[in-house]
Amino acid sequence: MFKKLDFFFFGWIIHLFYPEYYRPKYGYQRYYILFFHYLIPQKLFRLNPKVKWPVHFTSKVLASENIKKGILCDPGDNHNNYIQANNGIIFGSNIELGPGVSIISSNHKTDNLREHTKGKPISIGNNVWIGANSTVLPEVSIGNNVIIGANSLVNKDIPDNSIAVGNPCKVIKHKEKYLEDLSKIVFNRKTPKKFEQFLKTNA
Repeated sequence: MFKKLDFFFFGWIIHLFYPEYYRPKYGYQRYYILFFHYLIPQKLFRLNPKVKWPVHFTSKVLASENIKKGILCDPGDNHNNYIQANNGIIFGSNIELGPGVSIISSNHKTDNLREHTKGKPISIGNNVWIGANSTVLPEVSIGNNVIIGANSLVNKDIPDNSIAVGNPCKVIKHKEKYLEDLSKIVFNRKTPKKFEQFLKTNA
């Protein structure tokens, strides 16, 4: 009952202000928490105001217009995330970032610290977990079905179906197939058709 009331009173506001928020309708994050801890700081106090999904007030998302993302993925929704997308970041679907994760798409130029280097976007696949206080550096590609251990420095590409840890981050073992049946999720809003294949693949 409380879940339905929560959705009735706060869910429609979240739906209105976060057009790129696709999560389970119930049982993921309480809508009143999204309202007070995310929407109010973002929209009223102008912390990450242009981002179209929830960002925690302790986190920072820069150049969000250069971010492409799937469903079940809200970069910056955990504590103390730093997402810098000057050169672009492509997130797949079903991605979780631990607290303190930084994803940095461009460095400062060595001869002019007021300018950033140009390069290809960071790419992160589907079904990826990046552990607490890890850092992903520019131009890195992380494959599908990957776990990055806590406190890792990802400075090179990580292949599909891997568990990788360390500084620098290295693959330590093969990861088994992702087993959660995502097709059974009742979402808070209708998901775009382009994600149908992803949901079927994870059925």
